[in-house]
Amino acid sequence: MNGQQWFTRPLGIWSSSLIATILWGSALPFIKLSYAHLGIQSHDIFAQWLFAGYRFTLAGLLLMVLAKILNPKGQPIPHIPAKRLISLSMFQTLLQYIFVYAALGLGSGMTMSIIAGSVSLFQMLSIRWIDQTERLSMRKWFGLLLGFTGIAVMGFGQSGGNVHFGFGLGELLMLLSALTGGWGNVLARREAGIEPVLSLTGRQMFWGGLGLVVIGSLTGHPFPFHWDLAAVGMLLYLVVLSAGAFALWNTVMKYNKVGKVSMYLFLTPLFGVVLSALWLDEKLSIWAALALILVASGIILVNRERIVHKE
Repeated sequence: MNGQQWFTRPLGIWSSSLIATILWGSALPFIKLSYAHLGIQSHDIFAQWLFAGYRFTLAGLLLMVLAKILNPKGQPIPHIPAKRLISLSMFQTLLQYIFVYAALGLGSGMTMSIIAGSVSLFQMLSIRWIDQTERLSMRKWFGLLLGFTGIAVMGFGQSGGNVHFGFGLGELLMLLSALTGGWGNVLARREAGIEPVLSLTGRQMFWGGLGLVVIGSLTGHPFPFHWDLAAVGMLLYLVVLSAGAFALWNTVMKYNKVGKVSMYLFLTPLFGVVLSALWLDEKLSIWAALALILVASGIILVNRERIVHKE
């Protein structure tokens, strides 16, 4: 069985998507744990970007090495033009994670995980805008409305018996990360028709990561952290997480219609909420639970394949 056969079979799609979403769901709470261990404060945004740059530069290198090793008979690997690689790197790594890492210092792991789940909704809007292969039916529009209503519900909280609404900078930044991530996923799907997924993902991640390193180093030393064994282990886990999740997901996206596979992304906020509760000892409020249900329902509704009954 070759790669295309595996990634178009139900078992291949399901298992690959499950692994990718577990990895992505673990990322946000694990990054917060890394912040605490390395002493990165919520206001130290450049240190956050620098740490992100380490992660994605190394993950990109890992994937590029794997692409070389797995290249049959050492044949030349086709590459997309540099201009398009820069565009992909900017959306799928640089901008997306500029917003993600800044947002994580300003909000809880649960809140950010739920909002990050909206990447699937933006992905559906992006595929319609970029190549118009997905028609937005009334069902899909309703699913989008449901999902974004869930994002709005995240702004509600309760204190002293009174319900209040507040959608802060952290939530806005995470929403922007979902927007750029959704656009980047669709760009990656298009470019994967030219360049193999491992090479494409590795190259865009490497250059996007280097961009984060440069930005993160603007106000100080490029190596400010104290690296003990635990810190190195945390970084390596995030490197493998990035390489594995993006390689799996971009391959699934390459061989399947966006509407067929994006539904699985509803698992990402679910895993993020569960792991935030386990690792960060965060509590799930009634508003966060409602938001999670609405976002997950919107993702499923938007991406559910229409069933046609034949007589």
